[in-house]
Amino acid sequence: QVQLVESGGGLVRAGGSLRLSCAASGRTFSFGTMAWFRPAPGKERDFVASISVSGDSTDYADSVKGRFTISGDNAKNTVYLQMNNVKPEDTAVYYCARKYGSDSKTRASGYPYWGQGTQVTVSS
Repeated sequence: QVQLVESGGGLVRAGGSLRLSCAASGRTFSFGTMAWFRPAPGKERDFVASISVSGDSTDYADSVKGRFTISGDNAKNTVYLQMNNVKPEDTAVYYCARKYGSDSKTRASGYPYWGQGTQVTVSS
């Protein structure tokens, strides 16, 4: 089993910055993918960003490209999401997820492990 714990959420003004953290514990491996998702009305969670556990590959949703940066620290088993120039539409609960593969990285249904989420609220 893998346990994921998110932190770093909070209230921020539009245009500001926030950094989310996701700490993994349990049966972690040096391969696979970690990602961030947020809820989407009427469908499965929306993909935000992903990073290979090796750190050599990242992907971003078009809506956050150029504003958010995903990074990882394997020594700490932690993944970060640096959110810059945030917008009110970024308001959501952000969930960290992990899978032992690199295919279909943007599909929430492919991730077996999830954290409890951390709330991000952006005021206008």
